[in-house]
Amino acid sequence: MKKISYQTLKDNGYKGYLLRTAPERVIQFGTGGFLRAFAEDFIDRMNEKADFHSKVVLVQPIPHHSSPNLQDFINEQEGLYTLYLRGTENGQAVEEKRVISCVSRCLNAYSEYEKVLECAGNPELLFVISNTTEAGIVYDPDCRFEDSPAASFPAKLTQLLYHRFQIFKNIPGKGLIILPCELIEDNGRELESCVLRHARDWNLGEAFTRWILEENLFCSTLVDRIVTGYPRSEAERLNSENSFEDQAMDAGELFGSWVIEAPDSLKEEFPCEEAGLPILITDDCRPYRERKVRILNGAHTAMALGAYLSGRDIVRDCMEDPVIRTFMNAVVFREIIPTLTLPEEELKNFAVSVTDRFSNPYIDHSLLSISLNSTSKWKARILPSLTRYMEKFEGRIPPCLCASLSLLLSFYHGRELTDQGLSSSRETGDTYLIHDDRTILQFYEAHRDDAPAAYIHAALSSSAFWGLDLTKLPGLEGQVLRDYLLIQRDGCHELMRRAAGL
Repeated sequence: MKKISYQTLKDNGYKGYLLRTAPERVIQFGTGGFLRAFAEDFIDRMNEKADFHSKVVLVQPIPHHSSPNLQDFINEQEGLYTLYLRGTENGQAVEEKRVISCVSRCLNAYSEYEKVLECAGNPELLFVISNTTEAGIVYDPDCRFEDSPAASFPAKLTQLLYHRFQIFKNIPGKGLIILPCELIEDNGRELESCVLRHARDWNLGEAFTRWILEENLFCSTLVDRIVTGYPRSEAERLNSENSFEDQAMDAGELFGSWVIEAPDSLKEEFPCEEAGLPILITDDCRPYRERKVRILNGAHTAMALGAYLSGRDIVRDCMEDPVIRTFMNAVVFREIIPTLTLPEEELKNFAVSVTDRFSNPYIDHSLLSISLNSTSKWKARILPSLTRYMEKFEGRIPPCLCASLSLLLSFYHGRELTDQGLSSSRETGDTYLIHDDRTILQFYEAHRDDAPAAYIHAALSSSAFWGLDLTKLPGLEGQVLRDYLLIQRDGCHELMRRAAGL
């Protein structure tokens, strides 16, 4: 079977959109499945619908560890690959297939460093996109300007920008628009801070620092799409259906959202509205980050542990259980949305999309994977909604958010701490491992034989876990204890049923 290529598609009579040649206006650090199913999807659609007319140079920011690898596949396939977006809309399964043609080539930052720097000299280049993991945007004092390349992404970007500065410093408008997609708060500001620090520590001069600040735009962003990557179990069937071999195919959910904190003028260069894409350019990302963390991630954290203890294994199982589904909706619509600042209708529309996403028949999202580090997740995702609810409603305790804490404490009631984690068992008798910070697991092991009231008090008063002493919130400790005792007597499913008002 022939590999996917422009000629193969022509021979096969492919009728979809393709862009064979265009200027390389985007350089992207990161070749993983997420960006190729997210940024490249949107760029490809802007090329088709809004005459964006841009190609993307992918940069693999780490050395080769195997051969062949994704870089080889991308280049052998002329940058082409098939993207499958699958999910539910209004309760119906939907699948979209698109050949992505916006990628020109893939470079490796280590074996092809000079070619990466050559991209900085391209007068058409305008955008930098990155996704180098949450740990990617950090200042590394061991990086040197002479490294070929520097180890960290911010240091690599500083090298790239300095190379461009040397070529275009006297020509206005040749700075770059940087769109980091790493999942950290204020990722644009953090990246800019690292670049400026490298420029200072490497003694690259005040003129370069001014050029960074005046000619370049670092945008904080918020990205949202579940991407499952290469569909290995289906690859043979999909290749057969397509009549070509595609070793770089990618898959993700239909839902996608990209919030970019930038001036409104960015729309002139990045025509996302004209292309009808779910990309929002705003002067403040924070309300949208809060919406995602509190609704989407909060719903996961609120229900996952109790659902697992009561015998469910994946998120979709929860959506097929009327009690758990009603509990999740009560968490979101009754208790979280009233605490947020965006318009209510906008919040409700986002919440409805969450239900569709959780019901996706193409994604088996493990509840145990969601359970990782649940202590910090509960603090970040649930506690702000709980405290704000109590402030807004004169001390009234939100029953479902409160229940989520009792469910967490039941899940963490382990027996034996090993190098792998804290072991426990659920209502079905299956054993499982709790994974969290070691000091947190040691706390729960130390309190495993406490009476319920003592255990609840010890956990809630551990300010190091929550950032405050939860026993100081009026009535919370008593309600958590009552919920915990109900779980011991009747199970997690019953607590979720009662908390949801069923």
